[in-house]
Amino acid sequence: MARPTTAQDTERRLKELILERRLAPGDALPTEAELTELFGVGRVTVREALKALQAVNVVEIRRGSGTFVGSLSLSPFAEGLAFRAAVRHRLGEPGLFELMKVREALEAGLVGAVTAGIPAEDLAVLRALVGEMETEAGDGRVARSTDRAFHLALYASLDSHLLSEVLDAFWAAMDRVREDLDDGHQDPVVTCAQHREIVDAVAAGDGDRAVRAMRTHFDGIRTRLEPPADRSTE
Repeated sequence: MARPTTAQDTERRLKELILERRLAPGDALPTEAELTELFGVGRVTVREALKALQAVNVVEIRRGSGTFVGSLSLSPFAEGLAFRAAVRHRLGEPGLFELMKVREALEAGLVGAVTAGIPAEDLAVLRALVGEMETEAGDGRVARSTDRAFHLALYASLDSHLLSEVLDAFWAAMDRVREDLDDGHQDPVVTCAQHREIVDAVAAGDGDRAVRAMRTHFDGIRTRLEPPADRSTE
C-alpha cells in the first residue's frame, strides 16, 4: 500500500482538528500561517490539503475572509455515484442496476420503521403528493420531482438529517443519468397505485405490507435495468 503524501496526511490532521475543536459548518479555521506552524509543514502543503478538502465540502475557502468549516453536504458523494454508474452503464456493465439495488435495499429496510408511528401531518403530506401524482398522470407522466418529494417525505418522521441527505444523494445520482432509465416505459397509473399502496400500508401500521409495497414499487425499474444474464437465470 502506498504511503500517504504529506498533503494527504495534512488533510487527515485538518479533519481531526475540526473534530477535536468541535467545529461546526461555518466556523472559522486557523489561518494558513497558523496551520503551517501547527502541523510543521509548508504553505504549499497546507494549500493543497485545503483545496482537496474544499472539493468534498469539508472546508470552504473564502477569498479575503479566511477558511471555514464547509457545508459537509453529500453532493460530491452523489456526483461520484452518478459518474461511476454512468461510466459502467455505458460500458455495458450494470452500474445503474447496482445503484438502484442499493437504494431499494435502503428504502425497503427503512419503510417498516416508518409504520411504527408516522404523524398525521406526514400522512397528510404523503396523501397530497399521491393526489398530485394522480393529477400529473392524467397528462401522461408523473414528474420525477413529485416522486422524489414523496420518498423524502416518507421518512421525515425518522428525524434523521443524515438519512435525508443519503436518500437525496441517491435521487440526485439517478437524476444525473436519467436519460438511461427510459422512464417512458413506466405506466403513470401504476406508479400512482404503487405510491398509494405504500401510504395505505404505512397508515395501517403494517410493516410487512409496507415493505412488500416498496419492493413492488421497485419491480418496474429493476426489470428495465436488470442485466440480461441475470434475467436468463430466472
